Amino acid sequence: MKKIKIVTIGGGSSYTPELIEGFIKRRDRLNIGEIWLVDIESGREKLEIVGAMAKRMIQAAGLDWDVKLTLDRVEALENADFVTTQFRVGRLDARIKDERIPAKYGMLGQETNGAGGIFKAFRTIPVILDIISDMKELCPNAWLVNFTNPAGMVTEAAINVGGWKRTVGLCNVPVGSFKKNHEAMGYKEDDNELFMKFAGLNHFHWHRVWDKEGNEITDILIERMHNPNALSKTAENELKNIKKIPFIYEQIKSLNMLPCGYHRYYYMSDEMLGNSLVEFEKNETRAEVVKKTEAELFELYKDPELDYKPEQLTKRGGSYYSDSACELVASIVNNSKEIMVVSTANKGSISDLPYNSVVEVSSVITSEGPEPITWGSFPSTIRGQLQLMKSMEETVIEAAIKGDYSLALQAFTINPLIVSGNKCKAMLNEMLVANKDDLPNFKQEINKVESGLYD
Repeated sequence: MKKIKIVTIGGGSSYTPELIEGFIKRRDRLNIGEIWLVDIESGREKLEIVGAMAKRMIQAAGLDWDVKLTLDRVEALENADFVTTQFRVGRLDARIKDERIPAKYGMLGQETNGAGGIFKAFRTIPVILDIISDMKELCPNAWLVNFTNPAGMVTEAAINVGGWKRTVGLCNVPVGSFKKNHEAMGYKEDDNELFMKFAGLNHFHWHRVWDKEGNEITDILIERMHNPNALSKTAENELKNIKKIPFIYEQIKSLNMLPCGYHRYYYMSDEMLGNSLVEFEKNETRAEVVKKTEAELFELYKDPELDYKPEQLTKRGGSYYSDSACELVASIVNNSKEIMVVSTANKGSISDLPYNSVVEVSSVITSEGPEPITWGSFPSTIRGQLQLMKSMEETVIEAAIKGDYSLALQAFTINPLIVSGNKCKAMLNEMLVANKDDLPNFKQEINKVESGLYD
């Protein structure tokens, strides 16, 4: 049996131990030969630290997998079978800018929502397209498994701009929902008693739930998770990076669908903005907190005796991303037809969006990739929001590729978390200049901003 070669771009990430743990857990389903961890020069130290730990984990598991560390992406990609992406252009300092600059203008700054999410896409999309350009030459049959945020837009750019149809995007939010839904119904997550169907966009999806007898129990879960008068209330998500502000019960009940935690930014905008501005004033934005957590994690990773994923990694946020990636790889290799929630081509699964749009939906994972499960149409209470967000994503992708100032401003204007007008334009200008080292496509436009042409 052919041994599998896996390449991880952003191999120096603090999430890498979870990725390695996920592969080890699936040792009986994956005949791995090589794991290449790739990073850039500024990430060399972290790559060496986490790479040494990955080797210890694999040795402790009694496996002979060959772990290679490199700063040479071309060397790593040759003849790869799977390429996973977990990189952050500009590192956490860029995320701090994404969160603090909008807050300065009285608007939301967040990694995948609002102005912060748009700028993360601006920095990331050109890089994913460069990676695909290398893959076309070096590993033309490889699968690209992306969990770099904003995962939906990055995956759409890979599929519809880069032309890499063998791309699948992943998110940890549905995994958290699966766990919490089971808890709310009194089951252990391993019982696998519930069937859930998800549809929407990355960090902007809804889901419905059925029991094993085929009875829909979405309404029961809404009562247990969102009714403030519930006798025994279960939190609806366990996301580390989102303030647990309660949804409005009557609104969720009317939807008869369960929202994801990120919907707070759209259903509870005023409260979420107020909380983010308090964090801004206290110098405790999520990015600043995460930067401290990461520093602590890498101190732990340096321990030559540590050969397992430490519990502290769960405080980092983003739990289950890496494990989901490992499950996806195993499902494709074994054609196991597992049902997973992924970002993939719509193919008519959501009738309210174009056929080739990338959506986040429950899908059957085969050796040929995801086959989306049909959802149909959303009610008018959701449809307009969904189509607005998709048009915003499409505009962001086009702006990122062309480095077009006007399109960037249009994307800001479409986004419901950004107040339009001259303040919006001033915020755009400041964010462009602050990120200029990581926005080569916008170089000419940034020169115009700095010379005052866009004042």
